[in-house]
Order: sequence, then structure tokens, then C-alpha cells
Amino acid sequence: MNTRTYATAPGGLPPQTQIMTDRAVFTDAYAVIPRGTLRDIVTSALPFWTGARFWVLARPMTGFAETFSQYIVEMDPGGGSDRPETAQGIEAALFVTQGAVTVTIAGAEHVLEPGGFAYIPPNVEWTLWNRGQETGQVHWIRKRYIGVDGVDQPDPIITSDRDVAPTQMPDCDGVWATTRFVDPTDMRHDMHVTIVTLQPGGVIPFAETHVMEHGLFVLQGKGVYRLNADWVEVEAGDFMWLRAFCPQACYAGGPGPFRYLLYKDVNRHMPLTL
Repeated sequence: MNTRTYATAPGGLPPQTQIMTDRAVFTDAYAVIPRGTLRDIVTSALPFWTGARFWVLARPMTGFAETFSQYIVEMDPGGGSDRPETAQGIEAALFVTQGAVTVTIAGAEHVLEPGGFAYIPPNVEWTLWNRGQETGQVHWIRKRYIGVDGVDQPDPIITSDRDVAPTQMPDCDGVWATTRFVDPTDMRHDMHVTIVTLQPGGVIPFAETHVMEHGLFVLQGKGVYRLNADWVEVEAGDFMWLRAFCPQACYAGGPGPFRYLLYKDVNRHMPLTL
């Protein structure tokens, strides 16, 4: 089995000798935020956090992607928050890429190491702290939960990349698999966060065009991604942000697996404006 690795934001600042030409692009259908743009001077701060900073990868934007926000949270040893979420009705997914962090959900404490995943239902008290000796980095995906009359609210989930067996996609000889942290048949959930793995040479063999919005953070490897009408080369640490119906496909470049963390909104009617 290939060794799993998890890309992190580099921080720091490039030297004055570096050229400014880069792969960063924002279009009306997609955005690519390369790893090299995740530097110190573009971080944000949030209330009620200590020893932490945030790279904001995605936020709701009218006419683009509207359902979610995604941060990389970097926490110094001893950093964290007893009040990470300040709004009501917001669910969260956490995925750890560096260090060991402690998440407490409704009084139950869990230590998450790289590859660790947590789902936190809306309006549930939770905290997040780095009690280790190494800097921690965590992806934090936030979405306003869409409740449905007669459907219960989801329960918290604590698991990890290593504890969930990937589901092989059909008719692809094992080169394409999806690690699903949430049961896709569970209608309580209105978002899925998964890991997609493509072995070298593997492809998504058609231009997917669908209603789900996406955030894709490349955890490992490299590939060539079809985004709308463009082919874009991406590598570990890059982020892709796709609005609904943006055509998408990819080739895995090798020499190791190409893996990315994927967000999508699911299981709900489309809102209609009268």
C-alpha cells in the first residue's frame, strides 16, 4: 500500500528573487489557489481564538459558490479556542493534516492525528485545541445546515482516513476510489466530505457536470485537472474551488497516488425563489 501523506500550507514569504508568474487563477466557473500563495501575509484572525491563524480558501459568493466556507487553521502548541463557531445553525467538518489536535464535542474529548476526521452537527458545543508540541494544521469546512421536517439532525462522527476502507469506483480496475466519512444513503446529512484517490494513470473518464459545488484540496501527488474549458496542472497543497455545473475531469500524474479532500453539498431540494 502507498504511504499516505498530507500537504500543508507553507507560510513564510518567497524571496525577492522569485518571479510573480504563477498558477493562481480566478474565473467565473472555478478558482485555483496554488500552495505557493498560502503565505503569512494572507492569513486571517478570528474572535475567541488564541495562537491560531487562518487561510481562507473559500467563502460564499453570490453568483459563484454559495454553500460553504473552507479554512486551513494553523495552531501553535497551546493554541485553539473554546468558542470556535460564533454563529447558530452551522455544521462543521474537520480534517487534520499536521500535528495532533484535541476536539471536544458535547463534552466528549477526541485526539485527531494527521488523517483524522470529525463531523460536528449544528448547534452542538465544541472546542479545538493543540495540546501537542508540534504546530497543527486542520481543514475546517463550515456550512449552514439545511434541516428537513421529519429528518433528524446528524450525530457527531469521529474517524480517520486509515479507519475507512476506500470504495472502489465501478469499471475502473481499482485505479479510482473514494474514502467516504459519511454514509451516502444517510439523508440526515446535507454535505459530504470525502477523499478521492486516483492511482498513477487513473482518470475521471468524463467531464462531470453537476449541481454540487466543490472544494478540492490536493493532499498528495499531482495531476492534470479539467476545469470548465481548461486543463490545469495541480500538485499537493493546491486548492480548487468549483461553482455548480463547472465541467470537471482529471488525469493522475504519478509517480505516486493523486489524492484530494473533496467537499460537496448533497441530499436537499434546490431552493426556489418565488
